Amino acid sequence: MITSTTTDYKNFFKHSAHPANAEQYFRELLDKRERRYEDLCRNIINDMNQYGLSVVDDFLGVEKGLKILNEVRSMYNAGAFQDGQLVSNMKTDAQLSVVSDKIRGDKIKWVGGDEPGCSNVAHLTNQIDSVVYRVNTMKDNGILGNYHIKERTRAMVACYPGSGTHYVMHVDNPTKDGRVITAIYYLNIDWDARESGGILRIRPTPGTTVADIEPKFDRLIFFWSDIRNPHEVQPAHRTRYAITVWYFDAKEREEALNRAKLDSKTNNMSSITQQAEPDSTTTPAATPTYTSLPEATASGSTANQLPAYTPASMSTGTGTGTGTGAVASSSCAASNEICT
Repeated sequence: MITSTTTDYKNFFKHSAHPANAEQYFRELLDKRERRYEDLCRNIINDMNQYGLSVVDDFLGVEKGLKILNEVRSMYNAGAFQDGQLVSNMKTDAQLSVVSDKIRGDKIKWVGGDEPGCSNVAHLTNQIDSVVYRVNTMKDNGILGNYHIKERTRAMVACYPGSGTHYVMHVDNPTKDGRVITAIYYLNIDWDARESGGILRIRPTPGTTVADIEPKFDRLIFFWSDIRNPHEVQPAHRTRYAITVWYFDAKEREEALNRAKLDSKTNNMSSITQQAEPDSTTTPAATPTYTSLPEATASGSTANQLPAYTPASMSTGTGTGTGTGAVASSSCAASNEICT
């Protein structure tokens, strides 16, 4: 029979935990986190209004960032990534393959968050959702108050496998397809652009200044998705990982859907059934129009779709140097498909 020799429970506990003290502690902790969150969102609002972009370092912390990186590496090593593709009615598949290599060198995978082995990526997108919802609904939020954001794309997980892979200067949404904010999270430990390259260069318009952003680990950036922010990924000389999500403005999104329906009737299309996530369509100067086709479901189709995902935090109404070269445009047709 086992008996306990501890009879003085007051001495057994090294520190007393009076309910009042615990309650006060957690209240102060929550208040501190809320103030930090409020400051973060206010800084993003100020940056977006003044510069059209915002950079947030140490977004999730080392521990969570490493878990996300491990998931991404596992997907990449399992061969789950595909080459980002371009499609044009004026080129054969072989010709498009050559053109695509010159325009973009990344490999990508689209993640909704409910797939096996993607729980930490889902956590990341949920945290970004909360920030975007907050800055979109805060008082005195300037330009952000002009938009009503309630949907986004799935997460595009991208890998530039080194060897000088890059993405030419382009605009994510030059044709008003609904995307208003681009959010990119980086996963590259000890990145040194002097050796590894891979800088994201944003050239806000109008103006001649540029923003050179290193893809450092646990760094999150936001910028306007339209013609205000042409950008490029400069040649990367080591493996470079990033996760991108795009957020839709409800009004522009609806208008894009209506245009897509009208275009489908005009072109005598039977239905809008193709599904491919939105990505940067690229139109280099003096070349045919190319459309990114990262998840092609029918070869040769130019009716790329923009399925949208409605995050819970947005659907419920609660949430917590100079650049050179021609600027390529990027666009996708819209779709009334909703990704789940």
